[in-house]
Amino acid sequence: MGNNVPIIWYETIDSTNNEALRHISELDNLSVLAATEQTAGRGQRGNEWKSAAGDNLTFSIVLKFGAGAQPALAVRDQFRITLASTLAVHGFLADRGVQAKIKWPNDIYAGNRKICGMLIENGIDSAFLKWSVIGIGINVNQTDFRSDMINAASIAGITGKKYPLRESLDSFMDCFMTRLPSVWDSPDALLEEYHANMFRKGTVCEYVDCASGETFRAAIIGITPDARLRLSLAGGEERTYAFKEVSYVI
Repeated sequence: MGNNVPIIWYETIDSTNNEALRHISELDNLSVLAATEQTAGRGQRGNEWKSAAGDNLTFSIVLKFGAGAQPALAVRDQFRITLASTLAVHGFLADRGVQAKIKWPNDIYAGNRKICGMLIENGIDSAFLKWSVIGIGINVNQTDFRSDMINAASIAGITGKKYPLRESLDSFMDCFMTRLPSVWDSPDALLEEYHANMFRKGTVCEYVDCASGETFRAAIIGITPDARLRLSLAGGEERTYAFKEVSYVI
């Protein structure tokens, strides 16, 4: 097991995030729940996360904060969890020969195709996090995707190799545990690395303002300290958007 982190495997479950939330009070810090098959996987924006049974990694990492667990983390700093998690996936993929980019806030793309999705859910106590459930789905061995998943990619589809899932999850946890201390020790370095690996950073592309419906062209500059997306338009205008306020045209 990666860094002696306990991994609980399920053959079939609705969602590893759901299971973690159902048992959050009982689960230890750094518990990992993984499933061979999810019947109701969840993604961002309330979307389903579709994954062929037995082909991919679908799992959730439970972090707890405070005495006997992870150091305290303020709610205002919660995006640091996203930084560490996305960079762990980025490193895991790079180790397997997949050159990927991070599509703000926490999807991972290989070229213009999505290879990993993430759903992070937090419990809050006043100004601090009580716990965080990091749900991750990585397309590993699946190469036949449904017609409505035309932008999907997988490690096997890119490298031509198949990968054992349990050993792959152990390897991912090595990457994750390497990144995790930086949430407290060097968050600026995490942010710098995130900026360096952002999908479409510095390239003029089309976006849609979700409030007005306006389609416009802009280049990603990076993110603000509160994790809003910074976009530079022609003529020097800069706009910032929170999650769900802007969408990419892929």
